[in-house]
Amino acid sequence: MASEILERLFSLKGKTALVTGGYKGIGRAVAETYAEAGAHVAVVARNLHGCEEAAREIAGKYGVRTVGKSLDVSDSKRVDGVVQEIAGELGRIDILVNSAGIPGSEKPVLKMTDADIDEVMNVDFRGTFLVSRAVAQVMVRQRGGKIINVSSILGKIAARNMAGYCASKAAVIQLTRVMALELARDNIQVNALCPGYVLTEFNRDFFASEAGKGLVKRMIPLNRVGTLDELRSTALYLATCPPFLTGAEVYVDGGHTLI
Repeated sequence: MASEILERLFSLKGKTALVTGGYKGIGRAVAETYAEAGAHVAVVARNLHGCEEAAREIAGKYGVRTVGKSLDVSDSKRVDGVVQEIAGELGRIDILVNSAGIPGSEKPVLKMTDADIDEVMNVDFRGTFLVSRAVAQVMVRQRGGKIINVSSILGKIAARNMAGYCASKAAVIQLTRVMALELARDNIQVNALCPGYVLTEFNRDFFASEAGKGLVKRMIPLNRVGTLDELRSTALYLATCPPFLTGAEVYVDGGHTLI
């Protein structure tokens, strides 16, 4: 009985997911989760080799169809072309996860250059907008789909020397709300996944340091950082959630935004 309930609520068999930034980090974890749940998966990022390798590994491990393609999410024409290629090769796009992003330059506002702000906004906000627009057109024709935009707790709270990143992630949250409103009648749900500090291979050394331990103690009520598994389960829920859930911001942050 339990397996039947899980199958009914969380299976992605017959679905197709597109994950930007999907060959490493949060994107890779989400892509693997969806494949494990039965979905066919398209992995895109600027690193073609990384995407193709990730697609091969995911296909070999879970037995689903996969595609790996190079994509600069800030390039409008390339985005439109790649989205159409994926829809043609895999038949449809049921789930989009906008995970591609960069932290940008860590500088105070008065020392930021035009290039600094353009770089982070072009990827984190413009990229999310462009891919969402292209995929939403496919979903409208299908009469349904789910879009999950990966934002951050820094879309809600402020952090020194992170103006570009904070602004871009706040823009992603507001874009999520507007898209949810506009696409509701097309049976497309749009929600934002907002992680706090999550342990990855890139920050492991920092969080093992005294500075990292001090930050955790000061800022996270659960007194630890999150895990990729905790994001995986949330991403799966958002890909299978009931249509009545749309325009939401889901914070997976150990209570960080409560302080």
